[in-house]
Amino acid sequence: MVQRRRVTLLGATGSIGQSTLDLIERNEGAFEVEALTANTSVEALARAARKVRAKLAVVAAADSYQALKEALAGSGIEAAAGPEAVVQAAERPAEVVVAAIVGAAGLAPTLAAVRRGATVVLANKESLVCAGPLMIAAVEEGGAQLLPADSEHNAIFQVFEQEQRHAIERIILTASGGPFRSFSSAAMEQVTPAQAIAHPNWEMGAKISVDSATMMNKGLELIEAHYLFDLPEEKIEILVHPQSVIHSMVGYSDGSVLAQLGVPDMRTPLAYCLSWPRRMAAPVQRLDLASLGKLTFEPPDEKRFPALRLARAALRAGGSSPTVLNAANEVAVEAFLSGRISFPRIAAIAEEVLEQSSKEPLRNLEQLFALDAEARRLARASLERAAA
Repeated sequence: MVQRRRVTLLGATGSIGQSTLDLIERNEGAFEVEALTANTSVEALARAARKVRAKLAVVAAADSYQALKEALAGSGIEAAAGPEAVVQAAERPAEVVVAAIVGAAGLAPTLAAVRRGATVVLANKESLVCAGPLMIAAVEEGGAQLLPADSEHNAIFQVFEQEQRHAIERIILTASGGPFRSFSSAAMEQVTPAQAIAHPNWEMGAKISVDSATMMNKGLELIEAHYLFDLPEEKIEILVHPQSVIHSMVGYSDGSVLAQLGVPDMRTPLAYCLSWPRRMAAPVQRLDLASLGKLTFEPPDEKRFPALRLARAALRAGGSSPTVLNAANEVAVEAFLSGRISFPRIAAIAEEVLEQSSKEPLRNLEQLFALDAEARRLARASLERAAA
């Protein structure tokens, strides 16, 4: 790396945050850490801040301020707490902001980083799924650079030739298919939460593992891809690739299809983002195609996995529809994980809420949060009717 970079990491104690910190520690001297944030994990946040010598550590839980201050005593690291302090951390002068806060809590700080023109490494799915029009408008106004950290979008970013945009016919998002890709509809009625969170290739949290199993995660990624690459829904394909070696592809008008390959390890796309437009070393296993023997592909089955159809419908409807879909899905996944509904009911509840909700243009975050809350209310009402 030519120049030392200042980095702020929003969401330092999650899996993306831990992978980012690992890369920063292994590339000593390449990065200066401006700020780290976490939701409630005070001890883990304090340890990480001390390790990378961050200037500021912020915990989102306001009542944890004293605990954080005590955990950082004698380190010289500034402590802060509360949602507003997380936003202020994003506003500090770091060239690169890694946005890895899960859920709606990540929207405001991510927007704050974008508005001041930072290079934002985007690992917060809600930023584009729920607030795509607002986020893209802020990028254009603030002169920010969005770098996708998701392995699929990062793969496309690596082989997407901007100067050849006129020649791009399609982008192809690959999907592992999750643990139930060969299950019948009847078999999926009996799926347990423990089965659903056992992803075959990636180590992920419970919620995103269930989204992978329903293929809602791929549907949400389709919505993200639309905003990231400014392509219409019909030019975004989804292809099941069980080995998760080809992370995504771009097809061009001369018949070429460019792909990015690698072992399933989030440190590869994160390293690409942290050092962009150059490349840096990452401590990941190297791909051995000969030992793999073969790579296989198959089309997704939208009858058994209706989440894909719902995501396309939400994207076509536009406005608040993706926000509604995401919120309803979150409520349904939580109900499934707690044993209240069957696996197929996740998509069914999302579809019910999507049909009941109004489609209105997004104007600001306050309106977005109100729409999100209403969608969650409708999803919970659906759960209560089913339980009655």
